[in-house]
Amino acid sequence: MKEKTDFLVIGSGIAGLSFALQAAAHGKVAVVTKQDISESATNYAQGGIATVSSEEDTFDAHVQDTLVAGAGICHEDVVRMVVEEGPKVIRNLIDWGVQFTKSGDAYDLTREGGHSARRILHAEDITGREIERALVEAAKRHENITIYENHIAIDLVTESKVLKQKLEHNRCLGAHVLDKESGVVKTFAARITLLASGGAGKVYLYTCNPDVATGDGVAMAYRAGATIANMEFMQFHPTTLYHPNARSFLISEAVRGEGAVLKRRDGTAFMEKYHHLKDLAPRDIVARAIDNEMKTYGDDCVFLDIRHRGAEYITSRFPNIYQTCLEYGIDMTQEMLPVVPAAHYLCGGVQVDFNAETDIKHLYAIGEVAFTGLHGGNRLASNSLLEAAVYAGRAYEHAVQVLKDEEFSFPLIPEWDAGTATNSDEMVVVSQNWDEIRRFMWNYVGIVRSDKRLARAMRRIELIQDEIEEYYWNFIVTSDLIELRNIATVAQLIVACAQMRKESRGLNYNIDYPGVDDQNWKRDTHIKKKF
Repeated sequence: MKEKTDFLVIGSGIAGLSFALQAAAHGKVAVVTKQDISESATNYAQGGIATVSSEEDTFDAHVQDTLVAGAGICHEDVVRMVVEEGPKVIRNLIDWGVQFTKSGDAYDLTREGGHSARRILHAEDITGREIERALVEAAKRHENITIYENHIAIDLVTESKVLKQKLEHNRCLGAHVLDKESGVVKTFAARITLLASGGAGKVYLYTCNPDVATGDGVAMAYRAGATIANMEFMQFHPTTLYHPNARSFLISEAVRGEGAVLKRRDGTAFMEKYHHLKDLAPRDIVARAIDNEMKTYGDDCVFLDIRHRGAEYITSRFPNIYQTCLEYGIDMTQEMLPVVPAAHYLCGGVQVDFNAETDIKHLYAIGEVAFTGLHGGNRLASNSLLEAAVYAGRAYEHAVQVLKDEEFSFPLIPEWDAGTATNSDEMVVVSQNWDEIRRFMWNYVGIVRSDKRLARAMRRIELIQDEIEEYYWNFIVTSDLIELRNIATVAQLIVACAQMRKESRGLNYNIDYPGVDDQNWKRDTHIKKKF
């Protein structure tokens, strides 16, 4: 089955839907999403979106905060561009129906770790859910946007793949996509393809990401020949609720921004000995501090205490967090919250330029799947939604111009060929490999790494890759098999980039190289598939 469209968008968070809503004025848009359209990392973002919107704040201050958090390897030109375009994309979001929380007639601004001023726009403590609501409603109303729920992309189709030859300027022609409900593989032919598929937190055993975050876009782009960068920088959110039934519920950094203090079980605050900003230190420092405290004192978690702000303030400022914790038997107005770090945000990804285009023509990537240079070695809180919205606009403007300037026939791509593949009766192979990858990534390639741990991880992933490749081509593809293949690819990319970087910078902490090496490593890591 073949579908033809002007724009193919893979992913339905703020990145994909922002692009789709703008591109729809210039052609047909197909939005492919793995589950329900609202099931994205955007939907789970609690804190907010950072932008300069008060007289007490400046672009220069936001730029500086981002550079400091990024551990010296942010691309300053990118940082300044994103920060300065922030107010424009906020107006777009408001025009699409996003309702940010107000204090009187002005928008209420909060502060999070690493920020020198209050500049976080939020919608109570469910900002992502509000943004997703508004964008989904706008997309469903648009006659030029067709939404394909429960569809998972298998692989990108490129000109070199179709022609079976290496091209100096390869071009993306669309993608093969599995309809999860029917089992039919559809061929999407598209003039422009956009990866907005989110992150890869499910590569790790403990994550606050939704189940869809299996690194699909990064893996597909790598297999297609795109350059991947800085995969060693996986951000671990310091404060995820520690509860056996919580499925890694995130406790927003905004809670610390409003005065919460990290403490040991005995009530001793500890962040002062790790950083002068104490509980508002950048996330990499807070996560390592918690990890060290847990290992030093043999505890399973640490605690977050905001009781001093009073019940009325807590329940009004953080109604969702309060209610969810209450469902797990924890009253944050009366008790300290048990928290642990968890894989949260991938700062690396598919390398793109100022317009979000990859080094494969007509293939764009925005949001967590992309590496733009904004985040450097560590993402500043609430810069991710901002980055996604800014690059959605830039990608849209560039893609529309490309379609105007370049004349080419509608891409002709072959249908999916299953060959002699049969249905598998041994899905235990998938679940076993999935579990093993996530466990050794957590143990060997987590918050603290070493050369020995990385070598062990690489040996294991190479063996598993061989098993997956054999299994993948022998059996008819399923959603589980596609995701396993992708997390294995992303795991290998993370390990490979971590092995390259012989220093400890930002989110990559290696006990064999405890210092920062600006002379040799004040730069990005790059990896590209050899054909």
